[in-house]
Amino acid sequence: MPADRRPRAIALMGPTASGKTALAIEWAQRLGGEIVSVDSALVYRGLDIGAAKPDAALQAAVPHHLLDVRDPWQTYSAAEFAVDARAAIEGIVARGKVPILAGGTGLYFSALLDGLAEMPPADASVRARITAEAEATGWPALHRQLAEVDPVAAARIHATDPQRIQRALEVYQLSGKPISWWQAQPASPRLPLRVLKLVLAPAERAVLHERIARRFDAMLAEGFLDEVRHLRALPGMQAVAAPLDLPAVRAVGYRQAWEFLDGAADAATFREKAIQATRQLAKRQLTWLRGELDARWFDPERDRRQLEQASAAFFATKGAGGLATGV
Repeated sequence: MPADRRPRAIALMGPTASGKTALAIEWAQRLGGEIVSVDSALVYRGLDIGAAKPDAALQAAVPHHLLDVRDPWQTYSAAEFAVDARAAIEGIVARGKVPILAGGTGLYFSALLDGLAEMPPADASVRARITAEAEATGWPALHRQLAEVDPVAAARIHATDPQRIQRALEVYQLSGKPISWWQAQPASPRLPLRVLKLVLAPAERAVLHERIARRFDAMLAEGFLDEVRHLRALPGMQAVAAPLDLPAVRAVGYRQAWEFLDGAADAATFREKAIQATRQLAKRQLTWLRGELDARWFDPERDRRQLEQASAAFFATKGAGGLATGV
């Protein structure tokens, strides 16, 4: 069998608060790698403390990509992410470095590693028209409208998910074909890398829940609410009629903080809701990860030796062209 000549990359996947960022930085320093963030919150400028974004010192120590690529009042699709991430990876490989893909956004990983079906690009005027209609009638009404033209998409998009409702209606209005039709078409080529998929996830759910609560309390102590106050004061945010519909504000913790600052809850209720929302996110992430049949799972604390062995084996054997043939 001929040697696999594709450049190698590591995908560090896992639920929120599982330790992906710390391990990615450690391995990047050891392997001569650069990190590509696969996180739908870290793409937004100003989402720092609440999104656990690596600080300036860590970003200076290891090159990071796909951080701070959009303002918080803007949108950023999985397709846009895939294009930008592929460009970043090409640059990393050209420099002779190892791409380390780290994050927990399943849709981003799928778009990047497996490719997405081609479909009409975003159209600002159509989006503005859909948004205006939503402000007048509400997103549940637009979800019902979507169900009439694309029941397949409506069945898998929740009525409280404005970004996906908007995109599905936009695609239909632009092309006359449902987004589910487009998604059934052949996808773009897969990422031309040999990827070692590693899932970091505590074996016991209670351990993950404890890590989530501890990290959120640390964020509060670091000034998370002041960060959200600053976001709310930005002119670009104040110009948005329904900021709670923005993808950045819907990020876990941020939505609950926004509502707390609106006076919708007391401090204890805000903390409880934010932690619960983060646990629900982790549950959704774990559900998606179980579908990644070629990924290897490790408890970040109990299985550290096996995790290191998996990485070492992946890079140990040299094939033709000097690239690993590994595991």
